[in-house]
Amino acid sequence: MLSQEGVDVNVLIIDDCSSDNSIDICRELKSVDQRVSFIHHEVNRGHIATYNEGLMLASSDYLVLLSADDLLTPGALRRATDLMDQNPSVGFVYGHPLTFQDEAPCSVRTRVSGWTIWSGAEWIEMMCRTGRNVIKCPEVVMRTSIQQRIGGYTTELPHSGDMEMWLRAAAVSDVGRIRGVDQACYRIHPLSMQQTVHAGLLFDLKARYEAFQSAFRKEAGRLRDAERLITEAQRALARTAIRHVYKSIKCGLELEEPPEAYQQFAVALDPRVVTTKEWRAFERIRGRHQGRLRTFLARRIARLKDRIDWHQWRRSGVHHQIQ
Repeated sequence: MLSQEGVDVNVLIIDDCSSDNSIDICRELKSVDQRVSFIHHEVNRGHIATYNEGLMLASSDYLVLLSADDLLTPGALRRATDLMDQNPSVGFVYGHPLTFQDEAPCSVRTRVSGWTIWSGAEWIEMMCRTGRNVIKCPEVVMRTSIQQRIGGYTTELPHSGDMEMWLRAAAVSDVGRIRGVDQACYRIHPLSMQQTVHAGLLFDLKARYEAFQSAFRKEAGRLRDAERLITEAQRALARTAIRHVYKSIKCGLELEEPPEAYQQFAVALDPRVVTTKEWRAFERIRGRHQGRLRTFLARRIARLKDRIDWHQWRRSGVHHQIQ
């Protein structure tokens, strides 16, 4: 963060009662660089409260939230602020995030190929159409005035608060994306909450639904087509649930929840899901034994489709199909 060129940077570190030597590292950083300040919590307050504390204290024109293990790529802040400086209607900017587990990527793309700017309503519609979140978190730089306008994270959404906040920000501003570059490195912890307590697509789908519901109770609910958009999001989530069950059975994969749980979730969100091609495909395959060769081919095809969708997301910043 402190090595970002072309921008004036101030860093606020909030240590949420860490059990390691984080506080000593914070003191050392502050002693050698006056741009660093830190706050130490004597009692653990949790990640949402800590995030909101930092967002509330931000006083610069732009801000970015970084967890301890996430990184910005060289020039990320300059690229994002250049876009927003030249486009005052844009409330936040994102780009492609690289993911890693152990060592951060040593090769990143830094040459900009262009910008994409969507109206907030257009970007929200793309999110509702697929029911998917296209952002990790550290790749986002937000205009501080927009952050203050919408407030911070919703405490009732510990798993999908990021997604809900992007939706609310897009409801009051345009959205920008930097093409051709890697804006941040996002660490995936194998033993994190996402991999253990919150494991499973059904849990994730329910969290996405809660994010949509919350956003449309707030800023997004004031959009002209709000009712249609939330209905479209529910339809996308329902189809995703049924498609996941179908693909898992076809590929011989074990579901983390019974198929009936996915069915109940899907029908509750969109009763018309029983008329979709996803539902008909599921009905045909349910209870059918898959041969070993067919299962192998199905897995290869599923991986290929996922890879194509990943490349589309990497290039355009949005998903083009329901997961």
